[in-house]
Amino acid sequence: MLVPPETFDSFIAVLQQSLPVINRLALPAVPRLLVATVLGTGAGLTLKRGVFVAGNRYLSWVASARRADIAATLPGAVRYLRVLASGTHDRREMLRAVAEQDAYGETAVAFRRALNQGILTGSLDTGIERVASETPSRDLLAPFLLKFREHANQSAEALEGYLEMEGRLLSHEQSRQHERATGYLELLAELFVVLLVLPALVVLIVTVMGILAPGLSDPVATPLGETTVRAIVVYGSAAFVMAAGLLAAFVVATLRPRNTAAPSYSLPDSPVAILATIPSNPASALLACAPLGAVVAAGLWSLGYRPVNVALLSYATVGVPVGVVTVRRARADDAKDREIQDFVHAVAGHVALGRPFPEAVRRVADDVELGALASDVQSLAFTLSLGDSPGDAAADRRAAALDQFVDRVGTPMAEQTIGLVVGALDTGSDAEDVFETLQTEIGQLYHLRKSIRSALLVYVAVGWTTALLVIGITVAVNIYVLDSFAQLSAVSGGANIAFDPTAIKPAREQHRFYVVTQATMLACGWFAGTASRGVYEALLHSSGLVLVAYVVFAGAGLI
Repeated sequence: MLVPPETFDSFIAVLQQSLPVINRLALPAVPRLLVATVLGTGAGLTLKRGVFVAGNRYLSWVASARRADIAATLPGAVRYLRVLASGTHDRREMLRAVAEQDAYGETAVAFRRALNQGILTGSLDTGIERVASETPSRDLLAPFLLKFREHANQSAEALEGYLEMEGRLLSHEQSRQHERATGYLELLAELFVVLLVLPALVVLIVTVMGILAPGLSDPVATPLGETTVRAIVVYGSAAFVMAAGLLAAFVVATLRPRNTAAPSYSLPDSPVAILATIPSNPASALLACAPLGAVVAAGLWSLGYRPVNVALLSYATVGVPVGVVTVRRARADDAKDREIQDFVHAVAGHVALGRPFPEAVRRVADDVELGALASDVQSLAFTLSLGDSPGDAAADRRAAALDQFVDRVGTPMAEQTIGLVVGALDTGSDAEDVFETLQTEIGQLYHLRKSIRSALLVYVAVGWTTALLVIGITVAVNIYVLDSFAQLSAVSGGANIAFDPTAIKPAREQHRFYVVTQATMLACGWFAGTASRGVYEALLHSSGLVLVAYVVFAGAGLI
């Protein structure tokens, strides 16, 4: 009812002309109240349906995320259960040991729910059955829980045999899922190239059409002010490219296997610790470089740089140092992960000879050259040697020492592997069996991380190649095409040719091509960096490409 009568009458007229059959009939005037009632009712029903669909879709996404997490963590949890079975056959104790490990994600959550349901109902079998019936992982976790209950009720030998067989089957299925994910990434890379090259071609076509279609240069009113159709297409293409880059980066991060995901870095608690960790913690480096970016932005603005370059160069000022810190930290973590294999192998050899775990660690610290891991192993050996009390105190000291060791190493693989030793040894599992399984787990995980890393490096090359291709196309268009069309427009201005002599302004068109190119640089950098090592390295790749594009355009005199 708030719509002006003229606007309402125009809307009704357009609607009547657009509908078949209706546009052939002479209809009486439609009361505004009736239209408002119909539209209001329709909008209410649509909103109700939309909320219902959105809620269902959200719950479906949550269930899908839980199902994917279980598929990624269940194989490792089953192998851990097999190690636990060598020391205890108490189902409740085994499930609790897995449930306390955060490395097992949603699988650990499901085991905790089974334990809680067992406490509430007084029967662990009932708790397991309820979780199996409610879990979104109907093909993996549900049958495993039911078979685990069945074999546990038979005998210890039956349970150990089942866990060993199931661990192998799940590992094989996990390998097949990784192969499928690699296939999806190949399709994504092909689509990504098309989506990023297409906007630059669209801008070129619109620029050329501006000569033949003067209507593209007519002013258009927008909430942000008056502009033209060509400007909307150009800047809309830039926004589309950046959105495509963000979406591609998100898909890459989603398809990456959970146990090979990039590490997440958190800020230390104190300002002094933040300053001390700037060279090694990307989160600290980002916090420290953010004020520097603001200072650079203010300086560039005072020097008369255009707003686009102010934003881009200040972004690069922050992104490059943070990305360098990320690469240095990643290389240090890779070196530690390589040494973890040698450390576990050496400890397993001493444990197999019957030496206690603390003595095995001490001998390894003294006799084996562990490179980047040497100081952390020395600290672990010293912590384990403190005190000589037996029983629970020794077990607690061992658990605390291993937790401290994992924190000092600070790599995802250390958290996913070394931390499992505590629970296995606490349940009375055979130490030799524990470290033998740990060797296998670390070997598989390290091999998986390296293979995924090698596969994803291809997409880093795709991102950079696409970016450099777009730079070459846009620079060539600016140098060889725009000037030619500008001359053509000027020559045809006095002739009887339907060309708009003001359609091509080289300076304006060069700036628009530059904006689209830099948007493509950001998108390609986000895609390449996320494929390499995650969000923080995406800052490095995108900032590097932004600087490359700026240098090329500035060197060619196009900005």
